[in-house]
Amino acid sequence: MSQLRPPLDDGLSAAMRAGSARVHRETESTPFVSALMEGRVGRAGYGYYLLRLRHVYADLERHLREHAGHPAVAAVWDPALERLRAIDADLGHWLPERPSLRSAAVTAYRERLAHAARRPHLLVAHHYTRYLGDLAGGQVIGSALSRHHGVRDRGLAFYDFAHLGSPVHYRRRYRERLDRLPLDDARRDEVVEEVVAAFELNRRLLRELGDELLPST
Repeated sequence: MSQLRPPLDDGLSAAMRAGSARVHRETESTPFVSALMEGRVGRAGYGYYLLRLRHVYADLERHLREHAGHPAVAAVWDPALERLRAIDADLGHWLPERPSLRSAAVTAYRERLAHAARRPHLLVAHHYTRYLGDLAGGQVIGSALSRHHGVRDRGLAFYDFAHLGSPVHYRRRYRERLDRLPLDDARRDEVVEEVVAAFELNRRLLRELGDELLPST
C-alpha cells in the first residue's frame, strides 16, 4: 500500500490534502510569497508572476478542454473556473509592456502538464492544485495586493470568483466530486503523487521569481 494513501474510509480529497501537506507548506513559505504578502514586491514583479502563470494556465486549460470528456476530468472541469482571460486583463494593469519570457520553471511545468494530458486522470491533480489554491490562498494574496498597492477595480480579476457564489461551498462540492471519482487504488495513488509534483512545480516557479526579483541576503 502506498504511504501517500490514508485509510480507505477517507476519500481521494483527503488523500490529496494529506499527501501534499508538506510541500504545500513549503510552497506557501517561499521568499517570493512572503515578500508579496508584506508588500515588498513591486508592480512589475507581480506582473512577472502573472506572466508565468499565463503560460501555465494556457496549457492547463487547453489540456482540460481537450480531455473534458474523460470521466475523471469531467468530474471537476468547470469553465467558470478558467483564469486565462482574467490573467490577461490583470497583465494589462500590472505589466502593460509584456516582455518575452525565459523561465526554466515554466518550461518544466508545461512539460509536466503535457505528460499528464497523456494520462488524463492526472490532470485532476493539476486542476485541484491550481484552482482550489486560487479559491483559498489566492484570496489572501488578492487582499494583500489590494492593501499594499491600493487596487480595487482593476488588476485583481484573477482572484475574482464572485460568479461562483460562496468559495467555501464551492470547495466543499468540489471535494465531494473528487471523492466520487471512479478510480482504482493505483490511479488514486497516481493522482496523489501528481498533486505533490504539481506543488513542487509551483514552488520551483516561486523560488525562481524570488531569485530573480528579491535582494540576496
